[in-house]
Amino acid sequence: MLVEALKESAQIVQDLIFELGYSNKVIELPNSARTAKEAAEALNCEVAQIAKSIIFKLESSNSAVLVVASGINRVNEKQIEKILNDQLGKADADFVREQTGFVIGGVSPIGHKKQVITFIDEDLLQYKEVWAAAGHPKAIFQLTPNELIEMTKGKVAKIK
Repeated sequence: MLVEALKESAQIVQDLIFELGYSNKVIELPNSARTAKEAAEALNCEVAQIAKSIIFKLESSNSAVLVVASGINRVNEKQIEKILNDQLGKADADFVREQTGFVIGGVSPIGHKKQVITFIDEDLLQYKEVWAAAGHPKAIFQLTPNELIEMTKGKVAKIK
């Protein structure tokens, strides 16, 4: 049986998962999973089970802040600013790629080029399993909310 190789950015995420001691497998979907809705349709799961990675720019330090949100939630930036006691700015495609090494729509919650402050949406904790991007718009992996917290060393927060 011929197994297709993962795209380079997805392979980086897969290698890191194994390095961290987990056995979660990165899979590539035939179609894009760029949005939470597309991913949920492809996986036949609830949109809320998609752990979408949203990057913001911390204005004071020009560094990245990652919010891993449930696919149905919109991030309340004021809520995150309150937690950080700092201003958040919009992160454009170049900033996202420079900070994480990934393109928008494929940003994994782990394996970033630079150190990223990470928040995990408390709403994800109600699910037995969630799905996150794995470095490419077609690449994803399944994990438990606890694995997400452990892998990212993220802080669980109310994000909406």
